[in-house]
Amino acid sequence: MDLTTPALLFPAISLVLLAYGNRFLALAQIIRQLHALPDRQAEVVRRQIPGLKRRILLIKYMQGFGVLGFLLCALSMFALFVHETLLGKILFGTSLAALVLSLLLSLAEVLISTNALSVVVEDLEKDY
Repeated sequence: MDLTTPALLFPAISLVLLAYGNRFLALAQIIRQLHALPDRQAEVVRRQIPGLKRRILLIKYMQGFGVLGFLLCALSMFALFVHETLLGKILFGTSLAALVLSLLLSLAEVLISTNALSVVVEDLEKDY
């Protein structure tokens, strides 16, 4: 393994972290909009609160593991640069594990998000 192997992950990790940041901002906007509603005690709002709490927690951990993966990837590149091949491989493998965990958390967050949309659709169907 040479220095270019972990370097290939840099653009992908950056894009993943950008996507996670966008998801956090979207979630923050949804929460602020729900907070500003005149009827915050509505059933549709009440049913979304547990999912919103879980999504906040998941996004925190997905970002954390994404950053950890990025950091370990950079350290792997440094280890390979100073010809510490075994350490570089270990750090790179650990960075991949952190990124996989981050992506699995992201999948869980997406599933919760789609459940929240189902709650809104059910509420809309009541009007028909």
